[in-house]
Amino acid sequence: MRLFRTVALGATSLALALSACTSGGGSTSGPTTGASTSPSTPPSSEPSGSAGAEPSGSGTAGGPTIASTLVLAGPPECPERPFCLLGLQDTYGLQFKEFRPTDAGGPITVEALKGGDAQVGLLFTSDPAIETNDFVLLEDDKGLQLADNIIPVVRQEILDANPGVADVLNAVMERLTQDELTKLNTAVTVDARDVAEVATEWIEAQNFDAASAGIEGEITVGSTNFYEQEILGEIFAQMLEANGATVERKFQLGNREVVFPALQEGEIDVLAEYAATALEFVNEGAGEATADAADTASILRERLAESDLTALEPAEATDQNGFVVTRETADQYGLSKLSDLAKPAP
Repeated sequence: MRLFRTVALGATSLALALSACTSGGGSTSGPTTGASTSPSTPPSSEPSGSAGAEPSGSGTAGGPTIASTLVLAGPPECPERPFCLLGLQDTYGLQFKEFRPTDAGGPITVEALKGGDAQVGLLFTSDPAIETNDFVLLEDDKGLQLADNIIPVVRQEILDANPGVADVLNAVMERLTQDELTKLNTAVTVDARDVAEVATEWIEAQNFDAASAGIEGEITVGSTNFYEQEILGEIFAQMLEANGATVERKFQLGNREVVFPALQEGEIDVLAEYAATALEFVNEGAGEATADAADTASILRERLAESDLTALEPAEATDQNGFVVTRETADQYGLSKLSDLAKPAP
């Protein structure tokens, strides 16, 4: 799960206190320079020397690890958060040369990486800054973060009337990789292209099977006021239209406190969501989300059933805390996953 919840997704203080993190819906670093592209209020501070320095770790042979030679950049709260530095220490056994307080996946972190003031930084996994700066997103191979995979939430009444809706949206989820989601975000926020045009181009590139779901009637697709969810909502809308539905779009409705009641009351029928964050929202921060996407999705379905809603299949793509390095650092140390940082330093 993400370390900080964006305003766009309306945090509840209960969920924040329980999980000490946030997730799903709002990359904050800018597409090209790290400027903010989604409504959020992350705390930030300028990098400052060796603040928060951690003791060096040891490799399997007792010597220094790769992590112990590198500087980690992240939000000031990172050393106290279980999905940030604490989690890296407890789950991966990582001790960094230094912790440098920057911001929550934002422009200061990006600039610290680009300028060499830090070698590892916390961004969000679908942030356009990863692609535009050729950063390498390290695989969370030990499951530190909770599973904030993209997942469609749908009114059960819609599925009962048109079972083909699930087939259409699940087909989208099958093609939505992490790389594809980041490219979609980049096209809209960096290249300033029209959302509908980007969605159409992506759908055409996927070579989906001929439209044959035979969907009938009207379906309303909604989104919060976060650009990523609008992009996904437009893809949903165009795919449903191609399969026979008459689609109304209600995008940029507000935060989750606005959108979920709209789903429950039938004002919208379909919403692109984030599995772990959606689960912790509907269960009021009960802490049921896990690092396993299928498991988290299953529990989410159980909780949504009480409101006559359901969740379909999760995508590979996520929008959650991620740790990145520059391409140069990745090549220098052979880094592709977080556990690589625990290897002995060269």
